[in-house]
Amino acid sequence: MRGATKELGIWLYAFGYFAAYAPYSALTKLVSQGRFPGMTRAVDGFELLPITTAASFVGMVIFLTVKGYWRYAGKRTLFGRELPCPGIWTFLSGIATAAIIATTTLAYTFEGVSIVFMMLLMRGGVLVLAPIVDVLSRRTVRWFSWLALGLSLAALLVAVTSGASTKITLVATLDVVIYLTGYFVRLRFMSRNAKSSDRDTSIRYFVEEQMVATPAIVLFLALMAAIGYGKTMLAVRAGFVDIWSSGAVAVSILIGVLSQGTGIFGALILLDGRESAFCVPVNRASSVLAGVLASGALVALGYSKRIAPTELLGAGLMIAAIAVLAAPTILAAKSKKPSA
Repeated sequence: MRGATKELGIWLYAFGYFAAYAPYSALTKLVSQGRFPGMTRAVDGFELLPITTAASFVGMVIFLTVKGYWRYAGKRTLFGRELPCPGIWTFLSGIATAAIIATTTLAYTFEGVSIVFMMLLMRGGVLVLAPIVDVLSRRTVRWFSWLALGLSLAALLVAVTSGASTKITLVATLDVVIYLTGYFVRLRFMSRNAKSSDRDTSIRYFVEEQMVATPAIVLFLALMAAIGYGKTMLAVRAGFVDIWSSGAVAVSILIGVLSQGTGIFGALILLDGRESAFCVPVNRASSVLAGVLASGALVALGYSKRIAPTELLGAGLMIAAIAVLAAPTILAAKSKKPSA
């Protein structure tokens, strides 16, 4: 039974990722448009970042404390006290994760840019990176991982070439580029240092990465607010000073907590010992399906235009990719169950 649980564990993480991501993306879009009940105005994406990342930080501390995971982190002695401390690779991976968290939140705040299209661009890009990382890490990519990768890329191709809902701004493009760069660094370091059958090694990497990522964003945003030069930095400063009168504080905190949830489950998926070309499609497909659900909910509430048929086709291809990946895993898990 232990082997079966290990085989299926990644799918439990995928469900957790989906369950956190759907409300996270929908609420972020509503807040950026000023449409959440009780709001007095719309909240710019950069203005939203300080409070959401602060909430994510608190959520991270609570999660690691409740789970008792701090004991897995590396230790350094400071002023006679032993404190948890990341290694060089987990520190760099945490910085890359910080970039991913910030750009993900911003992705759903760009006016006139489709949630589903942004997700297909960002997720499709990571899907392209997955086998590259596996080759660099000398990992074998199995046939069903290649097939799922192809289906996932087909979903991206459908959205890009259809001519429907593909409007994207320069800032949104930069957001995607930073996001993909962060993922390349993160996947490469994970493959090199953490993707193994040793549970303690994976948890240690997870803890050290988490303890760097969110604090790094908070500190960076505080620095931007202190400088306050230009439209972007002033928007970040407003996130520390002016957001309290927007009527969006409570929902913004919830967005931050949900964001941390996606970070936790997303990291656990990627840290699975199997190849990145397997883990990444599981991760990406979960978020795309969550985005489709979020978009559908916004359409039903009258807050968004209907989802384009091509976007639904892309989501359908993602579902096919999940089925291709899930079938061998479920069969493997069943084969390890003891017979009656």
